[in-house]
Amino acid sequence: MSKKTPKQAESTEAAVYDLHTEAVDALVTATKENTPRYSEAELNKYRSGKVKRRFPQGLKVLLIKFWFYGAVCFFVFWGLGLYLQGLDMYFVAALILGMVTDLLINHFLRFTEKLPGGSKKWMMVTRRGTGGFFLNIAYGFLLMFLVITVYQMINTAIFTLYGGSAEAPLLHVEPFAFGLITTGADMLCVGIRNTMRRILADARGKA
Repeated sequence: MSKKTPKQAESTEAAVYDLHTEAVDALVTATKENTPRYSEAELNKYRSGKVKRRFPQGLKVLLIKFWFYGAVCFFVFWGLGLYLQGLDMYFVAALILGMVTDLLINHFLRFTEKLPGGSKKWMMVTRRGTGGFFLNIAYGFLLMFLVITVYQMINTAIFTLYGGSAEAPLLHVEPFAFGLITTGADMLCVGIRNTMRRILADARGKA
């Protein structure tokens, strides 16, 4: 095998260098007008495996919270309904709501986040550890109060419009409605918290 002369080696290195600089210049000066466009079918040829459908993060969060809150209703109101009634039932449900929020929902959101801290905007209490646990317990009582209020408002409206017995509400406590109402109350609280944080951040930025 013949060896390259020093001049041939220098010319080869220069050609490689020119090629690299041309690629860098093309990348730096790339715009929407001069960038080539390829069809989705052409791009899929160079992707590994099948193209997976990506669901919005907000939809995933709603489904996660809805499922866990519905499970709380199933195991507490339906499972302990024979042993607890009235305020005792609401107290236990609020306590378990806070525990589920801290130990299950928030941990699951942190586990599925794509960027560190990306799940904080979906949580009411972002602090970890013992302090965050007790804050979530208190938040569970707030959620329980909001849920009871919504149930009472809906049943009062149904009773006023359509009549019936006030002692036999038409909207009963069952996993689907409970999960839906609790998720709505939770997202309302989180939305208010995020709005207040943005207002405070804007005020600090202008100060």
